[in-house]
Amino acid sequence: MSNQDENDETPEPRLRKELPDEVPAAAPADDEAAEPAEPALTGRQRLVQGLWPPRITRAQLIVALLLFGLGFGLAVQVASNSDSGNALRGARQEDLVRILDELGDRSQRLEDEKQGLEKQQQELENSSDQAEEARKQTVEKERQLGILAGTVAAQGPGITMTIEDTKGTVEADMLLDAIQELRAAGAEAIQVNGVRVVAGTFLTESGKGVSVDGNKINTPFRFKVIGNPQDLEPALNIPGGVVQTLEKEQATVTVERSDKIVVDALRAAKRPDYARSSDQ
Repeated sequence: MSNQDENDETPEPRLRKELPDEVPAAAPADDEAAEPAEPALTGRQRLVQGLWPPRITRAQLIVALLLFGLGFGLAVQVASNSDSGNALRGARQEDLVRILDELGDRSQRLEDEKQGLEKQQQELENSSDQAEEARKQTVEKERQLGILAGTVAAQGPGITMTIEDTKGTVEADMLLDAIQELRAAGAEAIQVNGVRVVAGTFLTESGKGVSVDGNKINTPFRFKVIGNPQDLEPALNIPGGVVQTLEKEQATVTVERSDKIVVDALRAAKRPDYARSSDQ
């Protein structure tokens, strides 16, 4: 019994010797005890802090608005197509046939309108061309009538006839015969000593000279004539013609051909007293 009791009591002090002595906890400092410890942030809180307040630039704002507008437009288009498709899918066969007929009629009307507009365009182009051609013809006709009436200057091939009358034997009727002979040979414009000869031109005796339409002209008498030189000169030199008649009166006549004769003497345009244009 005694040995057993000794064995039972022996381990207790041995265990106590192996364990370290208890160390009392250090008292916290005054400053640390005064400041409360900050709570640790969770992941969601850190995410919120990173996203708010948002830091948006002008470019990002513009891109966002454009994307919003594009998305809204696409949504409206899809909704519209969906509504239309749903309406057609839910329509009866008679309604579909009617809609198809209306579309066909509308297409035909548009095609007719297109053809009508194309026809009007063609007519306008033709009318414009005709108007331009008529204007050109009017201008050309006015020029031709102006040459005949003596209101515009003219130039072209022709001849120059000069009559020297030193004896004073050339009379007005001889010069008138020369004008008539030139007209018959195809003269288109005639000028005598600065006076334009027209359809109503008259020649008279004026003392020792000659007057053309009341304008006195003196020797030498110079005719400037526009026409075909190959027709005008032979007409003056025919036997018994103008040149021989004047030479018998001891006058000297010279005829020169030229590729360019300028007739620049003008007559004032005179309005008829009684005659008026008529459509008939």
